[in-house]
Amino acid sequence: MSKTYQVAGIGNAIVDVLTRAEDSFLDNMGIEKGIMQLVERERAEVLYGAMEGRVQAPGGSVANTLAGLGNLGLRTAFVGRVKDDGLGRFYAEEMEKIGTAFVNPPKAEGELPTSRSMIFVSPDGERSMNTYLGISAELGPDDVDESVAADAEVVFLEGYLFDKDKGKNAFQKMARACRNAGGRAGIAISDPFCVERHREDFLRLIEHDLDYVIGNEAEIRALYQNDDLDADLAAVAAICPLVICTRSGHGCSIIRDGVRTDVPVEHITPVDATGAGDQFAAGFLYGLVTGADMEIAGKMGHAAAREVISHMGPRPETSLPDLFRQHGLMS
Repeated sequence: MSKTYQVAGIGNAIVDVLTRAEDSFLDNMGIEKGIMQLVERERAEVLYGAMEGRVQAPGGSVANTLAGLGNLGLRTAFVGRVKDDGLGRFYAEEMEKIGTAFVNPPKAEGELPTSRSMIFVSPDGERSMNTYLGISAELGPDDVDESVAADAEVVFLEGYLFDKDKGKNAFQKMARACRNAGGRAGIAISDPFCVERHREDFLRLIEHDLDYVIGNEAEIRALYQNDDLDADLAAVAAICPLVICTRSGHGCSIIRDGVRTDVPVEHITPVDATGAGDQFAAGFLYGLVTGADMEIAGKMGHAAAREVISHMGPRPETSLPDLFRQHGLMS
């Protein structure tokens, strides 16, 4: 009997709010150009109010991956936390529109506002991001419905939420519920600095509760604090059955049950690198869920990432199944 969801993700539910802005506006508002910085609630409200002609889209790393998986036709669900405010209702509705079940209803009064990232795009294409974490950062085990995790073939966790104990507990609850029902659980490491803050907890989760790990070179290295990537990959592979390391223009390295597969990639100059890792994960997870071999799954990840870096925005704008067929990855 097939499960309701092929992939269920848990992560930050952040509304991306974009507007175009001159450098002089950034200077006047005290916005540091070209970086992502966290802002407090009062500052967030000031910046949001100053955005003219703003465009809103549901964002967050795992949510972007689920959008890619939906594009590929998989059945998906998202476990996140939004407030019952304008942005929160927008987020929930937009996720449902792309075919992802938004399983937690927006929270009522007394909660922090819905998380948002206010992105100011300069004439030269630079993106200056000001992120208010809001209610999303409060996600905890009470937000995890074990029946949703148990009804998923694969669970995908977002490393950014690992900074708080309640986030760690939510991950563990979701991973265990999925695995106890015969599913597979894994994580996108997301941030080497988060690893450095919680290294022992990360390694414990990977060893005892996860079936796969996806990370880039910096994130994999952060797990063991040395500059020998091959040794680090072998160390992670010793405690986890499947390790995937993306290596930018050098492709990806995959170790499954001790067997290593290196998948090269053709290097291109990105228009906007936002979402490259998220869509690589979408392509790879599609391959994993559909039983592709590791080389094909890696190529699927590369193809999805290549599509998203060819345009502005973190989600695919063309049909990924058509793209995969063009590359001989799907019949």
